[in-house]
Amino acid sequence: MSDLKTCAAQMQKLIGDAFSKTGGLVALANSGQENTEKIQRVLEQTMEEFERATMTLRTLCERNRLPNAGTSRRPVLPKREVTGYVESLNYGWLHICVNTLLPSCRYLAPVWFSDTIIRLLDDYESGGSVLPYYRQALMVIDEHSDVPKRGVYDQDNKGWKAISNAVKGRLIPDDDQYTLGIALLSTRSGENTCHITLLDRADAADFFSCIGSNGGGFAAF
Repeated sequence: MSDLKTCAAQMQKLIGDAFSKTGGLVALANSGQENTEKIQRVLEQTMEEFERATMTLRTLCERNRLPNAGTSRRPVLPKREVTGYVESLNYGWLHICVNTLLPSCRYLAPVWFSDTIIRLLDDYESGGSVLPYYRQALMVIDEHSDVPKRGVYDQDNKGWKAISNAVKGRLIPDDDQYTLGIALLSTRSGENTCHITLLDRADAADFFSCIGSNGGGFAAF
């Protein structure tokens, strides 16, 4: 119980520290400043604080979870959960949906995004499903967004490398240029989600043919 109290106190501090970062954003918003470099810097610092808190909170919750406690009484969740879901498509293709946009990334791939995908894959396997393994794979990342203009958030600033970091060694041998091909797409949509499809590279023509014949985007499936 003492360990739980310590963890609960840590959780409160993490959330409090992350929340306090928003104060800087509120102050800048009230100052009437335009979209300056300072605002971008505060935004990135706020995002990093919340990402760090999320990762630590996950670890603290796992540490205090009782093994097999109440698993038989756990309600069945709908396929579309808060974080996302994994499903198998036709032809052995694997679809991963993450219910957020790709994170902004200037240097290092965001660890929290890799961790989210790893946990989705873990849940998929724990439900009795078997993950495919591709010797040569194509990974199609189709980001759905209703943001009309993402000026500083263009394709080369998106943290898509976090996805390949999460699947290599598990769905593919490695992510070198001969093992994994990557296609980064964007679709106008009100979903604000990230659809990731892994398939055998030999199926690439069939996959893009399906998209083209249905008007584009992952909605083709």
